[in-house]
Amino acid sequence: MPYRVQLEKFEGPLDLLLFLIKKNEVEIYDIPIAEITQQYLAYLEILEFLDLENAGEFILMAATLIRIKVKMLLPRPETEEDDADDPRQELVQRLLEYQSFKEVASHLDDLEDSQSHFYPRQNYAFEMEQAPEEEEPGREVSMFDLMAAFVEILKRAPTIAQHTVERIPVTIEEQSAFILDYLDKREMVLFTELMTQIKERIVLIVTFVAILDLVKNRRLLLSQNQPFSEIWLKKI
Repeated sequence: MPYRVQLEKFEGPLDLLLFLIKKNEVEIYDIPIAEITQQYLAYLEILEFLDLENAGEFILMAATLIRIKVKMLLPRPETEEDDADDPRQELVQRLLEYQSFKEVASHLDDLEDSQSHFYPRQNYAFEMEQAPEEEEPGREVSMFDLMAAFVEILKRAPTIAQHTVERIPVTIEEQSAFILDYLDKREMVLFTELMTQIKERIVLIVTFVAILDLVKNRRLLLSQNQPFSEIWLKKI
């Protein structure tokens, strides 16, 4: 089944950390803090443009990661054991607890969904004659998959040696129209193919926000064949 991106509820900093840990295929008990921090900061650059209500939580987590990184770089007394007072220990505990809560919540959602197909009467349960309409096939995935692809595109974008304050040359509405017009000519298009049509870094960012807006308004469908694979765009 294809993977779908859900944007109704934006996930938090712990979700981003768990995503990076899974993407890098590392153990949650032995997080490569320098590498994860560097990747997290790359995502934070994008999050700054999304004007999120919980943006402060992401910034606080970035500060926490940097603090842990600094602690791990400081020399330890020779008397200390290697595993004693690991600066990552508190963060690992938070991630494990949060992961457990997410698994329980997911299980409860599945139970709620399965029970919604039945109507209880007295001591029996009868299946509904008409089951509620189901969404399109596909498993829900984090929007961080889309951000991961965008981070790679930004890495290839030309860097600006000096910064000049000027108005952004395009609007979200204009880039939304550009995306829909591009999709009028074909049934589906790769996210990377669409974004490589754009050269300016700021226009890339506006286009990314436009994609999020189109998905939120159910005018665009994003899908993957499997986690961390290429992302396809389809006009609804």
